[in-house]
Amino acid sequence: MPREAPYLEVADDLRRRIKAGEWGIGEKLPSGAVLATEYNVGRNVTQRALDRLVIEGLLQGRAGSGRFVRPPRERMRMIRSRHRERRGGSPFRADMNEQGKVGAWESHSQARVPAPDDIAQRLAIQPGDHCVRTTYEFMADGQPVQLSTSWEPMAITDGTPIVLPEMGPLAGAGVVERMRTIGVAVDTAVEVPRPGRATQEEANLLGISVGDLLMRIERTYYDGDGRPVETADLVVPDVRWEIAYEIGIDRGE
Repeated sequence: MPREAPYLEVADDLRRRIKAGEWGIGEKLPSGAVLATEYNVGRNVTQRALDRLVIEGLLQGRAGSGRFVRPPRERMRMIRSRHRERRGGSPFRADMNEQGKVGAWESHSQARVPAPDDIAQRLAIQPGDHCVRTTYEFMADGQPVQLSTSWEPMAITDGTPIVLPEMGPLAGAGVVERMRTIGVAVDTAVEVPRPGRATQEEANLLGISVGDLLMRIERTYYDGDGRPVETADLVVPDVRWEIAYEIGIDRGE
């Protein structure tokens, strides 16, 4: 069998030593140069090995300080279900309340943003049609736990009290409840989850490392006629969440 790449061999041994407790939580590992001498390899090999352990979540890097053993983080369960939209108010705040945490968020909305090609396709509108784009940073007990970018066609909401999702009498109410007040009955949500790795911007916003595992969820709401009324991209860090889908079963008469 072919020999494993040297950096993987070093990563395997460092992983073993970390799990054996050679370095405790929060303790700094030796520098790449020291490890290179210890393993009799080049510094580029130990650098790749350390980078791999950062991606796996065993280590965290601090600018100019080195690599440290990352403390384990509590993972919450995110349940994706039709029932979460029937509770009224903010689904996120209700989810956090069920887990004994205080849910909050920061948002920024911009009106009359031309729809990019991919968003236009998801919303069944023409590229360049005006939308309201809202970016969210969601927090649980003050800790960043999720990001989202939402798009709503202004052909549906323009001139109504809900045109800006986080302003007016229904600020923070959630898409389903807001749309209901202007006569739009949201009937279905379709979600497409895709695994990914955190970009530098996402890592900065979520307080995680570049390359950390995360789930990107493409969600679109439809009314009873099958018309898309909102689409969003959710970014869910794996170190904070496990995602569970609750699927209802129709019982025959």
